[in-house]
Amino acid sequence: MIALVQLLIKYAFLEPFGVETALDGFGITLLIIATTCIAAAGNIINDIYDVETDLVNKPNRVIITNHIAEKTAYTLFIIFNVIGVGIGFYLSHVVGRAPFFTIFVLISILLYVYATYLKGTPLFGNMVISFLVALSIIIVGVFELIPVMTATNQNLQTVFFKVILDYAIFAFSINLLREMAKDIEDIDGDYKAGLNTLPIAIGRARAKNVLTGLSFLPLIAVIFYVVSDLYKQPIAVGYFLLCIVGPLLYTSIKTFNAKTKKDMHHISQMYKAIMLLGVLSLLLYLFTLS
Repeated sequence: MIALVQLLIKYAFLEPFGVETALDGFGITLLIIATTCIAAAGNIINDIYDVETDLVNKPNRVIITNHIAEKTAYTLFIIFNVIGVGIGFYLSHVVGRAPFFTIFVLISILLYVYATYLKGTPLFGNMVISFLVALSIIIVGVFELIPVMTATNQNLQTVFFKVILDYAIFAFSINLLREMAKDIEDIDGDYKAGLNTLPIAIGRARAKNVLTGLSFLPLIAVIFYVVSDLYKQPIAVGYFLLCIVGPLLYTSIKTFNAKTKKDMHHISQMYKAIMLLGVLSLLLYLFTLS
Protein backbone atom coordinates (compact mmCIF):
# COMPACT_ATOMS: atom_id res chain seq x y z
CA MET A 1 0.00 0.00 0.00
CA ILE A 2 2.96 2.32 0.66
CA ALA A 3 4.27 1.70 -2.86
CA LEU A 4 0.78 2.19 -4.34
CA VAL A 5 0.08 5.52 -2.66
CA GLN A 6 3.50 6.90 -3.58
CA LEU A 7 3.06 5.86 -7.22
CA LEU A 8 -0.44 7.37 -7.36
CA ILE A 9 0.72 10.68 -5.88
CA LYS A 10 3.40 10.86 -8.54
CA TYR A 11 1.55 9.61 -11.61
CA ALA A 12 -2.16 10.18 -10.87
CA PHE A 13 -1.88 13.49 -9.01
CA LEU A 14 1.31 15.49 -9.63
CA GLU A 15 2.29 14.62 -13.20
CA PRO A 16 -1.19 14.90 -14.81
CA PHE A 17 -1.44 18.47 -13.52
CA GLY A 18 2.01 19.30 -14.87
CA VAL A 19 3.39 20.14 -11.45
CA GLU A 20 7.13 20.75 -11.31
CA THR A 21 8.76 17.84 -9.48
CA ALA A 22 12.28 16.90 -8.43
CA LEU A 23 12.25 13.14 -9.09
CA ASP A 24 12.15 11.29 -12.38
CA GLY A 25 10.88 7.71 -12.79
CA PHE A 26 14.11 6.26 -11.41
CA GLY A 27 14.05 8.66 -8.46
CA ILE A 28 10.50 7.80 -7.38
CA THR A 29 11.36 4.12 -7.71
CA LEU A 30 14.29 4.61 -5.36
CA LEU A 31 12.07 6.49 -2.91
CA ILE A 32 9.57 3.63 -2.93
CA ILE A 33 12.34 1.06 -2.40
CA ALA A 34 13.82 3.08 0.48
CA THR A 35 10.48 3.56 2.21
CA THR A 36 9.33 -0.04 1.82
CA CYS A 37 12.70 -1.42 2.94
CA ILE A 38 12.55 0.59 6.17
CA ALA A 39 8.92 -0.45 6.63
CA ALA A 40 9.95 -4.09 6.10
CA ALA A 41 12.67 -3.69 8.73
CA GLY A 42 10.05 -2.25 11.09
CA ASN A 43 7.78 -5.25 10.51
CA ILE A 44 10.67 -7.64 11.16
CA ILE A 45 11.72 -6.07 14.46
CA ASN A 46 8.07 -5.91 15.47
CA ASP A 47 7.66 -9.64 14.77
CA ILE A 48 10.81 -10.42 16.75
CA TYR A 49 9.47 -8.66 19.85
CA ASP A 50 5.91 -9.92 19.29
CA VAL A 51 6.63 -13.65 19.41
CA GLU A 52 5.16 -14.07 22.92
CA THR A 53 1.99 -12.13 22.13
CA ASP A 54 1.58 -13.75 18.70
CA LEU A 55 1.69 -17.22 20.25
CA VAL A 56 -1.54 -16.28 22.04
CA ASN A 57 -3.20 -13.91 19.56
CA LYS A 58 -2.37 -15.64 16.26
CA PRO A 59 -0.46 -18.89 16.85
CA ASN A 60 -0.81 -19.97 13.22
CA ARG A 61 0.93 -16.83 11.98
CA VAL A 62 4.08 -16.82 14.13
CA ILE A 63 6.94 -16.34 11.67
CA ILE A 64 9.96 -15.82 13.92
CA THR A 65 11.23 -19.14 15.36
CA ASN A 66 8.63 -21.16 13.37
CA HIS A 67 9.79 -20.23 9.86
CA ILE A 68 12.77 -17.90 10.33
CA ALA A 69 15.42 -18.07 13.02
CA GLU A 70 15.65 -15.02 15.26
CA LYS A 71 19.29 -14.46 14.28
CA THR A 72 18.33 -14.48 10.59
CA ALA A 73 15.50 -12.04 11.30
CA TYR A 74 17.91 -9.63 13.02
CA THR A 75 20.24 -9.88 10.02
CA LEU A 76 17.37 -9.07 7.64
CA PHE A 77 16.36 -6.18 9.90
CA ILE A 78 19.84 -4.67 9.60
CA ILE A 79 20.07 -5.31 5.83
CA PHE A 80 16.71 -3.66 5.04
CA ASN A 81 17.54 -0.67 7.24
CA VAL A 82 20.94 -0.21 5.61
CA ILE A 83 19.38 -0.37 2.13
CA GLY A 84 16.57 2.03 3.02
CA VAL A 85 18.71 4.58 4.85
CA GLY A 86 21.48 4.29 2.25
CA ILE A 87 19.10 5.01 -0.64
CA GLY A 88 17.62 7.85 1.41
CA PHE A 89 21.10 9.35 1.80
CA TYR A 90 21.65 9.12 -1.98
CA LEU A 91 18.24 10.62 -2.85
CA SER A 92 18.71 13.50 -0.43
CA HIS A 93 21.85 14.51 -2.29
CA VAL A 94 20.23 13.96 -5.71
CA VAL A 95 17.53 16.56 -4.92
CA GLY A 96 20.09 18.87 -3.29
CA ARG A 97 18.62 18.63 0.20
CA ALA A 98 21.12 16.70 2.31
CA PRO A 99 19.20 17.27 5.61
CA PHE A 100 16.27 15.25 4.19
CA PHE A 101 18.39 12.18 4.92
CA THR A 102 17.46 12.55 8.60
CA ILE A 103 13.83 11.63 7.74
CA PHE A 104 14.87 8.08 6.89
CA VAL A 105 17.00 7.82 10.03
CA LEU A 106 14.10 9.12 12.14
CA ILE A 107 11.66 6.60 10.65
CA SER A 108 14.10 3.74 11.23
CA ILE A 109 14.74 4.75 14.85
CA LEU A 110 11.07 5.29 15.65
CA LEU A 111 10.09 1.89 14.23
CA TYR A 112 12.70 0.24 16.47
CA VAL A 113 11.63 2.25 19.55
CA TYR A 114 7.98 1.45 18.81
CA ALA A 115 8.62 -2.30 18.62
CA THR A 116 10.84 -2.42 21.70
CA TYR A 117 9.08 0.03 24.01
CA LEU A 118 6.26 2.24 22.72
CA LYS A 119 4.06 -0.63 21.55
CA GLY A 120 3.21 -1.36 25.18
CA THR A 121 2.17 2.19 26.08
CA PRO A 122 -1.49 3.29 26.06
CA LEU A 123 -2.39 5.12 22.83
CA PHE A 124 1.01 6.86 22.40
CA GLY A 125 2.49 3.88 20.59
CA ASN A 126 -0.57 3.78 18.31
CA MET A 127 -0.07 7.46 17.50
CA VAL A 128 3.62 7.01 16.71
CA ILE A 129 3.06 4.17 14.24
CA SER A 130 0.17 6.11 12.65
CA PHE A 131 2.42 9.16 12.32
CA LEU A 132 4.96 7.00 10.48
CA VAL A 133 2.23 5.78 8.12
CA ALA A 134 1.32 9.41 7.41
CA LEU A 135 5.00 10.26 6.93
CA SER A 136 5.28 7.64 4.16
CA ILE A 137 2.82 9.85 2.23
CA ILE A 138 4.24 13.24 3.21
CA ILE A 139 7.73 12.16 2.17
CA VAL A 140 6.65 12.16 -1.49
CA GLY A 141 5.69 15.82 -1.24
CA VAL A 142 8.90 16.60 0.61
CA PHE A 143 11.11 15.05 -2.08
CA GLU A 144 9.02 16.00 -5.10
CA LEU A 145 7.82 19.54 -4.37
CA ILE A 146 10.08 21.27 -1.85
CA PRO A 147 13.42 20.94 -3.74
CA VAL A 148 11.99 22.68 -6.84
CA MET A 149 9.97 25.30 -4.96
CA THR A 150 10.77 28.88 -6.03
CA ALA A 151 9.31 32.30 -5.40
CA THR A 152 7.45 31.96 -8.72
CA ASN A 153 5.78 28.58 -8.13
CA GLN A 154 5.59 28.59 -4.33
CA ASN A 155 1.83 29.14 -4.12
CA LEU A 156 1.06 26.34 -6.60
CA GLN A 157 3.51 23.91 -4.97
CA THR A 158 1.98 24.69 -1.58
CA VAL A 159 -1.54 23.89 -2.84
CA PHE A 160 -0.45 20.45 -4.03
CA PHE A 161 1.55 19.82 -0.87
CA LYS A 162 -1.56 20.61 1.22
CA VAL A 163 -3.57 18.00 -0.71
CA ILE A 164 -0.86 15.42 0.01
CA LEU A 165 -0.99 16.50 3.66
CA ASP A 166 -4.77 15.94 3.68
CA TYR A 167 -4.23 12.35 2.53
CA ALA A 168 -1.56 11.92 5.21
CA ILE A 169 -3.97 13.15 7.91
CA PHE A 170 -6.62 10.72 6.63
CA ALA A 171 -4.08 7.87 6.73
CA PHE A 172 -3.04 8.85 10.26
CA SER A 173 -6.61 8.86 11.57
CA ILE A 174 -7.67 5.60 9.91
CA ASN A 175 -4.50 3.79 10.95
CA LEU A 176 -4.88 5.06 14.52
CA LEU A 177 -8.39 3.61 14.67
CA ARG A 178 -7.12 0.34 13.21
CA GLU A 179 -4.29 0.13 15.75
CA MET A 180 -6.76 0.70 18.58
CA ALA A 181 -9.06 -2.02 17.21
CA LYS A 182 -6.09 -4.42 16.97
CA ASP A 183 -5.15 -3.67 20.59
CA ILE A 184 -8.65 -4.62 21.71
CA GLU A 185 -8.52 -7.73 19.54
CA ASP A 186 -5.09 -8.72 20.92
CA ILE A 187 -5.70 -7.87 24.57
CA ASP A 188 -5.15 -11.44 25.83
CA GLY A 189 -1.69 -11.90 24.32
CA ASP A 190 -0.64 -8.33 25.15
CA TYR A 191 -1.66 -8.81 28.79
CA LYS A 192 0.32 -12.04 29.02
CA ALA A 193 3.37 -10.29 27.57
CA GLY A 194 3.13 -7.54 30.19
CA LEU A 195 2.18 -4.75 27.79
CA ASN A 196 0.06 -1.81 28.89
CA THR A 197 -2.05 -0.98 25.85
CA LEU A 198 -5.18 1.17 26.12
CA PRO A 199 -7.68 -1.73 26.62
CA ILE A 200 -5.41 -3.18 29.31
CA ALA A 201 -5.06 0.21 31.02
CA ILE A 202 -8.74 1.21 31.03
CA GLY A 203 -10.53 -2.04 30.23
CA ARG A 204 -11.87 -3.59 27.04
CA ALA A 205 -15.34 -1.99 27.31
CA ARG A 206 -14.04 1.55 27.91
CA ALA A 207 -11.47 1.18 25.12
CA LYS A 208 -14.24 0.11 22.76
CA ASN A 209 -16.26 3.19 23.76
CA VAL A 210 -13.25 5.43 23.08
CA LEU A 211 -12.78 3.78 19.69
CA THR A 212 -16.47 4.22 18.87
CA GLY A 213 -16.34 7.92 19.71
CA LEU A 214 -13.14 8.55 17.74
CA SER A 215 -14.45 6.60 14.74
CA PHE A 216 -16.94 9.40 13.99
CA LEU A 217 -14.21 12.06 13.63
CA PRO A 218 -12.87 10.97 10.20
CA LEU A 219 -16.45 10.31 9.11
CA ILE A 220 -17.44 13.91 9.91
CA ALA A 221 -14.22 15.24 8.35
CA VAL A 222 -14.76 13.34 5.08
CA ILE A 223 -18.41 14.48 4.85
CA PHE A 224 -17.26 18.08 5.39
CA TYR A 225 -14.60 17.64 2.68
CA VAL A 226 -17.17 16.27 0.22
CA VAL A 227 -19.63 19.11 0.90
CA SER A 228 -17.06 21.92 0.84
CA ASP A 229 -14.58 20.80 -1.86
CA LEU A 230 -16.09 18.11 -4.08
CA TYR A 231 -19.68 19.24 -4.62
CA LYS A 232 -18.93 20.28 -8.24
CA GLN A 233 -17.49 16.85 -9.10
CA PRO A 234 -20.34 14.28 -9.17
CA ILE A 235 -18.03 11.32 -9.84
CA ALA A 236 -15.86 12.27 -6.85
CA VAL A 237 -18.90 12.84 -4.63
CA GLY A 238 -20.32 9.44 -5.58
CA TYR A 239 -17.00 7.69 -4.95
CA PHE A 240 -16.47 9.28 -1.53
CA LEU A 241 -20.04 8.64 -0.39
CA LEU A 242 -20.05 5.02 -1.58
CA CYS A 243 -16.46 3.97 -0.88
CA ILE A 244 -15.38 6.13 2.08
CA VAL A 245 -18.38 7.56 3.96
CA GLY A 246 -20.45 4.37 3.68
CA PRO A 247 -17.71 2.02 4.98
CA LEU A 248 -16.77 4.50 7.74
CA LEU A 249 -20.38 4.68 8.93
CA TYR A 250 -20.73 0.90 8.77
CA THR A 251 -17.49 0.42 10.74
CA SER A 252 -18.56 2.92 13.41
CA ILE A 253 -21.85 1.06 13.89
CA LYS A 254 -20.04 -2.31 13.98
CA THR A 255 -17.63 -0.93 16.60
CA PHE A 256 -20.53 0.21 18.80
CA ASN A 257 -22.05 -3.28 18.61
CA ALA A 258 -18.78 -5.26 18.78
CA LYS A 259 -18.62 -7.94 21.46
CA THR A 260 -16.07 -10.56 20.40
CA LYS A 261 -12.48 -10.80 19.22
CA LYS A 262 -13.83 -11.80 15.80
CA ASP A 263 -15.83 -8.56 15.67
CA MET A 264 -12.73 -6.48 16.38
CA HIS A 265 -10.76 -8.38 13.73
CA HIS A 266 -13.47 -7.56 11.20
CA ILE A 267 -13.34 -3.88 12.20
CA SER A 268 -9.55 -3.88 11.83
CA GLN A 269 -9.84 -5.36 8.34
CA MET A 270 -12.49 -2.80 7.43
CA TYR A 271 -10.15 0.04 8.35
CA LYS A 272 -7.47 -1.52 6.17
CA ALA A 273 -9.96 -1.62 3.27
CA ILE A 274 -10.98 2.00 3.92
CA MET A 275 -7.32 3.00 3.82
CA LEU A 276 -6.94 1.32 0.43
CA LEU A 277 -10.12 2.95 -0.91
CA GLY A 278 -8.85 6.31 0.30
CA VAL A 279 -5.57 5.77 -1.54
CA LEU A 280 -7.39 4.77 -4.74
CA SER A 281 -9.34 8.05 -4.65
CA LEU A 282 -6.17 9.67 -6.03
CA LEU A 283 -7.23 8.22 -9.38
CA LEU A 284 -10.19 10.62 -9.34
CA TYR A 285 -7.86 13.46 -10.33
CA LEU A 286 -7.46 11.81 -13.75
CA PHE A 287 -11.25 11.95 -14.19
CA THR A 288 -11.24 15.57 -13.01
CA LEU A 289 -8.75 16.47 -15.73
CA SER A 290 -10.68 14.62 -18.43
